[in-house]
Amino acid sequence: MLEAYERHPDAFTSSVGERASLPLAWWKQRLSEAGEPDEIVFGCLVEGELAGAVGLSFENREKTRHKASLFGMYVPTRFRKMGLGGKLLKHALSYASSRSNVMLVQLTVTHGNRAAVALYERNGFIQFGLEPYAVAVGTDFISKLHMWRKFERNICPS
Repeated sequence: MLEAYERHPDAFTSSVGERASLPLAWWKQRLSEAGEPDEIVFGCLVEGELAGAVGLSFENREKTRHKASLFGMYVPTRFRKMGLGGKLLKHALSYASSRSNVMLVQLTVTHGNRAAVALYERNGFIQFGLEPYAVAVGTDFISKLHMWRKFERNICPS
């Protein structure tokens, strides 16, 4: 992910400096599949090398626990055009839908990133807004598209 933050600063809200300073324990916690974590990151390997990653965060407050957020989708350039992004996304969506209280997944994507938007649209996401000046990268500002996807089930709040 540090490579992603460094090579594509416009695509991520976090900076490489912010994330590089975090302890290894923080990263390991995101990889845990114990119970129902608040955050989880999935990766895919090609010949033993990490070839992509995507994360999910889950709301735990009473009024918002029906939502999950997709974050950190990244496939390094050398592994693109292999369908890995689609496989990662499908896996993340499958995991999110397996959690009984989750009704929808939302995400943000850099405005103008047509390949990413197309991937998300192929997987049922629709745009619901544009956030101007969402991320500052140096002296430039990047806008973000907000997208969401609902799972086909009804959940009554408890």
